[in-house]
Amino acid sequence: MGSTVTTTEAEKTSPASSRPGYGQLLRTRGAWTFLLPGFAARQPFAMLTLSIVLLVQHTTGSYGAAGATAAVTGVSMALFAPYSGRLADRYGQRAVLVPGVLVHTLAGLSLTALALAHAPLWALFLAAVPTGASVPQVGPMVRARWGVKLQGSPLMTTAAAFESVTDELTFVFGPLLATALCTAVTPAAGLVTEGALTLVGGLLFAAQKGTQPQVSGGGHARVQHASALRVPGVRVLVVTFLGIGSVFGGMQVSLAAFTESIGEPGLNGVLYGVFAAGNMLSGIVCGAIAWKVAPQRRLVVGYTALAVVASALWTAHSVPLLAGLGLLVGMCIAPALITGYTLVEGLVPAGARTEAFTWLTGAVALGQAAAVTVAGQLEDRLWDGAGFLVPMAGTVLALATLLALRSRLVAQRQNRTVARGVGHRVPVTVD
Repeated sequence: MGSTVTTTEAEKTSPASSRPGYGQLLRTRGAWTFLLPGFAARQPFAMLTLSIVLLVQHTTGSYGAAGATAAVTGVSMALFAPYSGRLADRYGQRAVLVPGVLVHTLAGLSLTALALAHAPLWALFLAAVPTGASVPQVGPMVRARWGVKLQGSPLMTTAAAFESVTDELTFVFGPLLATALCTAVTPAAGLVTEGALTLVGGLLFAAQKGTQPQVSGGGHARVQHASALRVPGVRVLVVTFLGIGSVFGGMQVSLAAFTESIGEPGLNGVLYGVFAAGNMLSGIVCGAIAWKVAPQRRLVVGYTALAVVASALWTAHSVPLLAGLGLLVGMCIAPALITGYTLVEGLVPAGARTEAFTWLTGAVALGQAAAVTVAGQLEDRLWDGAGFLVPMAGTVLALATLLALRSRLVAQRQNRTVARGVGHRVPVTVD
């Protein structure tokens, strides 16, 4: 397929010689129309797992049951997120998002009601499935919109960093808000608020039709669509992001158990906020640097640091030490996430990127789900803080896979042929 020469939005708004940075990125024409509602729509995502853990632990008295319920939600999201991304690529983001937020809100309210009624665990699992399956994939949708705006621009790395910072900003406020609502108001307040914010934010984002990626007409719907997962590099990134998810899940359960064991449950949101703040701050720095090192090498170096620091979490037995280690772990996660999302730009054709992004988001959710389950069992059966062994195991195994298969992260010419299988759009620039 031939390439088309186009001028990107970034090039229209800034001199070509300008050093890529956040100021130049945010001057991209039309960016704010999807950034603000996109931030509002993804805020509830950071509240969901923790709200479920705090509610179910309160009604059952078991971190194992709470972790298992949250895990069912995460697995459902991981399984359905790529399908949601493929549908968004094919039919448009609005067509997927509007019914999704409606289903998610109703399912979340059903899960809340069942937990408060002390329903059996299997009933909570049944409600957790649609709750997770309908989580709106706003982050990947925003990233796909950046991809349309910045085709071939060096600002793509900056955009990936900006989105990581935005994600982590939600993980600073989300856990704090969920903990405050569940401990100071009522254990159900976190999940109810999450549903309300998802509904309002999701509908506002869906209303921004002008910036969503173009889709083709119904006549192309019968074209055979190849999955982005067929790209070898995407499969390596999925394993890498599974390890990152194990950090999120292990930290959520273990921090909640630790603060409960010392009689300060309110510190849970603070400690998790410190962890997310480290992630956010390193993301800001990562996006501001004009990198000369290849992204494949940056990913290996950053992920090695993450595995080393995460392996020390289980040794922390005081709030200051745990806060310090959590800050360092967060600072190591952002570069890995940013680099992984940046690599997708070179590995996957534009017509399949929303799906590719949702595979990575789903991998984080799946890793988080497995981690919450295992960490919850370890906290119930072993010592306080045993759940911190989960981030160590998850990151070390993922690092071993990354080191063995890192050559697959280099974009190959044959990867471009996937576009023919996913080519349900009108021709676009090949970057």
